[in-house]
Amino acid sequence: MSETEVTTAPRPLLLADGRPAARAWSLDPAMKHLNHGSFGAVPSVAQERQNQLRAEMDRSPVVWFPALPQRIAATRVELAAFLRVAPDDLALVPNASAGASVVFAGLSRRRGGEIIVTDHGYGAVTMGAERLARRWGGRVRTARVPLDADEEQAYEAVAAEIGEATDLIVLDHITSATARRMPVERIGAEALRRDVPLLVDGAHAPGLIAAPLDGVTCDFWAGNLHKWGCAPRGTAALVARGPRREQLYPLIDSWAAADPYPDRFDQQGTMDLTSYLAAPTALDLIERTWGWGTARQYMDDLVGYAERVVGAAFAELTGEPSAVDVGMPVPGMRLVRLPAGLGASRVEADALRDRAARELGVETAFTSFGGTGYLRLSAHVYNTAADYEYFAETCVPVLGEWARAAREHPAAP
Repeated sequence: MSETEVTTAPRPLLLADGRPAARAWSLDPAMKHLNHGSFGAVPSVAQERQNQLRAEMDRSPVVWFPALPQRIAATRVELAAFLRVAPDDLALVPNASAGASVVFAGLSRRRGGEIIVTDHGYGAVTMGAERLARRWGGRVRTARVPLDADEEQAYEAVAAEIGEATDLIVLDHITSATARRMPVERIGAEALRRDVPLLVDGAHAPGLIAAPLDGVTCDFWAGNLHKWGCAPRGTAALVARGPRREQLYPLIDSWAAADPYPDRFDQQGTMDLTSYLAAPTALDLIERTWGWGTARQYMDDLVGYAERVVGAAFAELTGEPSAVDVGMPVPGMRLVRLPAGLGASRVEADALRDRAARELGVETAFTSFGGTGYLRLSAHVYNTAADYEYFAETCVPVLGEWARAAREHPAAP
């Protein structure tokens, strides 16, 4: 591949002592980790902090649990500062899907019981919306948003589904399968004008967007801190504003049930909430070492380079373009089109992910949209250009062979 085809690779980030950034993580060195966006990666210092907290909890649980709500409340203040929201608007939940479930459990039908989602929505959240619609005796309306839709087109597609029977809109901030933004600001303003609750699934936003709720008008927003924020898994923020938040309760009743929002989320019986308490350690590592602004820029530059390197390898292999026109792209993630025969459905894409990990030693995300398979690239500070060059040189040819085999011997329907 000539230098004219691919721009210069970003220089790797280093720790203060000159070691590679990856040394701050305890990732398996035998695996190439190219899919930070799915499950994140927890720095060693945050793992150690959580282990210390667990040891403290287990040494004296009768002391630990009564004092825990106060510690959770103090942690909420730190996490709210990271997201640039008011602490009293933020409750802690295990993940963005749990935040959505809290909203689904708390809302009541007011009109016709219709819920609007998009065809880019995260499957688990969409299933929760469908279950709520059945409980309400309503239905789910799916807004079809082309992958290459710009802000105006995406807005029009969603707004066209809003009607007199609409009781809730569920909209991704950043989509999981297609790595694009949705026009949450404009839909939020329209939802407010029409008095329709809006739930924003912000699973990927914390860490990728400096102030994810700036300019966003919504009743509910849920984002994972264990993805780009690198917090211990099971750490997410539910941000709720306005009178409707008083309808929200934890999915497990506990002794704080009579407290106001968000205090009633700070006490959850005997659940291990050490992931919440250790989250600031992960966020602080990145801020102290590089600064979040520098980290975000590096991630975006690197994944842009990865898109060009891997895309060129696929294009050379197939003779077909692999570039994907995403209408509202996001930092830190990109899509590359897979050869025909690979990942055409979610089930096929997940099977391809598992096979790649097992046989190629790479953690990747394969997704599908509209019957087409994609490689979803994502990057964090521990990744380097060499990771994606390895994938292009070593894995792309194998994926090409797998694609040819799939086309020649399609699975029986």
